[in-house]
Amino acid sequence: MSLDKATVARIAALARIRVAEDELDGLARELSNILGWIEQLDAVDTSGVPPMSRAADQKLRWREDVVDDGGIGEKILANAPAAKDGFFTVPKVIE
Repeated sequence: MSLDKATVARIAALARIRVAEDELDGLARELSNILGWIEQLDAVDTSGVPPMSRAADQKLRWREDVVDDGGIGEKILANAPAAKDGFFTVPKVIE
């Protein structure tokens, strides 16, 4: 696929990119080359290739979903200005 200056100018206008008139020829060549590479990739038969998210086949490691406090509750409450029965205490805001 080959792009001309008018097409590149239209693409630039749609993308709201200001392109100088003297740069349009170079951009047209570069975009035509990129589209040529895409056409080459499109010619490759990928019908037998399964879809994947990464090159290395990896499985998710599962762990038991357990709720715990991390064993550092006392250290965390040591930073609180006020604590009671293992919880932060805050002043009453709504009366």
